[in-house]
Amino acid sequence: MKKILLLCVLSVLFPLAAAHAQTLKKIKIGYPSLSFRQSNVWVAREMGLFAKYGLEVEPILFRGGQVATQALVSGDPPIVNIGTVVQATIQGHNLVLAAAVETKYDLIVFSRPGITNIEQLKGKRIGITGFNSATHYGSIILARHLGIDLKEFTLIAAGLDTERIASVMSGVIDATYLSSSAAPLGRRAGLVEHVSLGDLGVEVQGNGFATSRAYIANNRDVVRSALRGFVEAIYFVYGNKAATQKVFAKYMRTNDPVVLEDSYNGYIKSIPKKPYPTLKGIQFMLDVLAPTLPNAKNFKPEQFVDLSFLQEMEKDGFFNEMAKRYPVK
Repeated sequence: MKKILLLCVLSVLFPLAAAHAQTLKKIKIGYPSLSFRQSNVWVAREMGLFAKYGLEVEPILFRGGQVATQALVSGDPPIVNIGTVVQATIQGHNLVLAAAVETKYDLIVFSRPGITNIEQLKGKRIGITGFNSATHYGSIILARHLGIDLKEFTLIAAGLDTERIASVMSGVIDATYLSSSAAPLGRRAGLVEHVSLGDLGVEVQGNGFATSRAYIANNRDVVRSALRGFVEAIYFVYGNKAATQKVFAKYMRTNDPVVLEDSYNGYIKSIPKKPYPTLKGIQFMLDVLAPTLPNAKNFKPEQFVDLSFLQEMEKDGFFNEMAKRYPVK
């Protein structure tokens, strides 16, 4: 009798589970690097947080912010975790940040041996991930810090972290920027560590949950669901170190314990639980872009954000619920 009852229960549950799986809306979400700042997408995917809100997400890696931005502008994928919304919108693409996880650049300056201070970088070849990327704009911050014109650096697009490390070691470039996640690799390679751009006191608008206003208008429920999974991932990371590091290992393609530890600590140190964009950081970007894109002066920071989704979360108690669900251990 018990076996018959069990079979009846299973016959009801399995079709329901299958039907639920079939109702998940498929969507791609892009990211431009292997830094921990991209990990909300990874964690939400691997821990079933996107699925919880009705989405089957395929994370897509792009080689640098410029390529990722071009993909977002084309609409495939419709959501990307990037920091280049301001420049793309000024150029007429009307992108928008619904949330943000970076108000200062997690970029550490590393050089080849023989360069003992950052003043010696004047006139040198600096490796960046790509133009119109965080490393590109980080170069502007570094140049200003040194009191020189950006043109006194030779900027070379040299790929992802490991590729840029190899380029420094081979002499193709003289210096580059590494995130906290990649810094242990630079140290082991014998590169000289100089300064973290985040310590130079400049607030920026970096990586965030970006989409287009057109996509929001036609797919508001999808954006709401994706952002809720994205934000819940933040709280999950804070409360689940071991599980998070396993996800880091998969997407960052490393089992190096030092890299995983530095990445996790960097995340906890810098990622806000309430990921509001920074209007001050957006104004910095507008000021930086004005010399080459004069119409930047016609924009206000508020034009680049849509805070309505985060405000909805505040109103319905989502952040408080997440804090209770994922207590920091």
